[in-house]
Amino acid sequence: MKVEVVRAWSRRFESVGLELGEGATLAEAVAAAGFQDDAQITGYAVFGVKAAADTRLRDGDRVELLRALQIDPKDARRRRAADRPLKK
Repeated sequence: MKVEVVRAWSRRFESVGLELGEGATLAEAVAAAGFQDDAQITGYAVFGVKAAADTRLRDGDRVELLRALQIDPKDARRRRAADRPLKK
C-alpha cells in the first residue's frame, strides 16, 4: 500500500512517499520515512485527524507529523486585532 508522510514547518515541508505492507502502523511509516528521531514531533494525524502511533494505515493515507504550537492561537488573534487600525 502507498502512504505519504509529511513533516511541516512554518515556511517549508518535507513529504516522503512510501510503499508499506498491508496492516502497517503509523509508527512503522514514520520509521520508514526516517523521522522517528525528530525531537520536535509531539503527535501524529492522518488527514488532519489526531492518531496514535499504533494506528493501522490504509492505502492512500497521508500521515502528518505534528509539533508544538509556537504561540497560543487566541493570543495570536488578539495581537493581529490590536495591530489593525480602527474603522470609522
